[in-house]
Amino acid sequence: MVSELIVDVQPKDISIAVLEDKKLVELQQEAQDASFAVGNIYLGRVKKLMPALNAAFVDVGHKKDAFLHYLDLGVEFNSVSYFQKQIEDKKKIPQISKLKLQPDIDKEGTISDVLKVGQEILVQIAKEPISTKGPRLTAEISFAGRFMVLIPFIDKVSVSQKIKSREERARLRQLVQSIKPKNFGVIIRTNAEGKKVAELDAELKILVQRWDDMCEKLTKAKAPSLIYEETGRTVALLRDIFNPSFEQIYVNDKDVYKQITEYVSVIAPERKNIVKLYTGALPIFDNFGVTKQIKSLFGKTVTFKNGAYLIIEHTEALHVIDVNSGNRNKSKMGQEDSAFEVNVAAAEEIARQLRLRDMGGIIVIDFIDMMKGEHRNKLHAMMQEFMAKDRAKHNILPLSKFGLMQITRQRVRPEMDVATSEVCPTCFGKGKIKSSILFTDTLEHKIDYLSNKLQVKKFFLHIHPYVAAYVEQGMFSLKYKWKKKYGVGMKIIPDQSLGFLQYVFYDKDKNEIDLKEEIEMK
Repeated sequence: MVSELIVDVQPKDISIAVLEDKKLVELQQEAQDASFAVGNIYLGRVKKLMPALNAAFVDVGHKKDAFLHYLDLGVEFNSVSYFQKQIEDKKKIPQISKLKLQPDIDKEGTISDVLKVGQEILVQIAKEPISTKGPRLTAEISFAGRFMVLIPFIDKVSVSQKIKSREERARLRQLVQSIKPKNFGVIIRTNAEGKKVAELDAELKILVQRWDDMCEKLTKAKAPSLIYEETGRTVALLRDIFNPSFEQIYVNDKDVYKQITEYVSVIAPERKNIVKLYTGALPIFDNFGVTKQIKSLFGKTVTFKNGAYLIIEHTEALHVIDVNSGNRNKSKMGQEDSAFEVNVAAAEEIARQLRLRDMGGIIVIDFIDMMKGEHRNKLHAMMQEFMAKDRAKHNILPLSKFGLMQITRQRVRPEMDVATSEVCPTCFGKGKIKSSILFTDTLEHKIDYLSNKLQVKKFFLHIHPYVAAYVEQGMFSLKYKWKKKYGVGMKIIPDQSLGFLQYVFYDKDKNEIDLKEEIEMK
């Protein structure tokens, strides 16, 4: 399997697509001005205690107060609070290795025993704001790397259960125990398997430095304020999924290209050449076939094999997926075998859709009925196999007697939802359109306005590929005539994300040109 990462950086957002053998399996979008990300650390202020929920609401600067449950305080909460008090009293950072760890908090305790209204506490975003809910917090501060997770105020080492070799687990635990600073805990991740001490020590030093940088900001911080910002979404995603199967990473922005190159140079110096700056004329997602896949894979109905399709419904409580055989007609295959074949193909597509849309919570799947127990058991086993590559925590139950499969999947960010239907850009949903033949006249008027009124002589025109083909056809094409008539340097860019009668102008620096003039099509 060949994996590729495509990063599309736009003025308003960043989109990240993960391709496996050219098939889109993950899509992440983040607004450029997004202020809340999983892993960010804040100095917050307790706004309200909720004894009935054994939780508190904390002000971290979001319009909705963040939620902190007693069980998310972490057993080391007393040590963290003591550390904060030392900074407040002495106005300097105490060395954590020389600090005496405080007794663990009672696991059966109540929130009012530990917190009080107005108290300032260190918290970390565990879940981003979803729908009408504020962020979900944890007071157990941690710093995630590719090979390990650093947790201050816990003096122990644990190893990922996915590392099965007893000898390797013992080697890693002994190795990390010998290099970690006192009063720091470490969780060794699966990626650390087989790694040498130099690689682990280098990352450990980076994580400890992040803690030191956070402490430096803490001495001057006033609640509520951000004191540590998690690595950008691009690098964070790369950190979790980077593996030797990555062949190429394409980025269309110089600054993000530099960030990714620096990160890959640190974690895998021999692979830094796989990061490439994309400078092509076509939009990067169009060039790598991502736009077409997005349009076909999102929406209520998803086709997947020989006419079979899925119906995906989203509700407040859960997600429901219905498997339909469509217009299949397999004369050589009986109903049972045909149902099993469709269900297996559906299971593979569903595993892909869960990753792609980042669906979380409870998912209920209504497979086509099968009578044989061996088919039902095999389908459950294959679903587990298809979801083995999913990094989110999940649990898959066997098929019920009604043919339903229930899955729970961890959700820490809002579900990815891409609109696959849109208001007609010509009639604006009224059902009446003016002649599309005059669309080229509109484009010409806009070019005239750009050239003679705004004095813009070089620009890019993004239009639908079909329209682009029409404008550029022939030796003396419309494009050729416009360039000659208005004396402009113009480049036509076919853009699959645009409707038939949509267009966008960009200047030579690829900034969108805002055309305030309106020209009516008569």
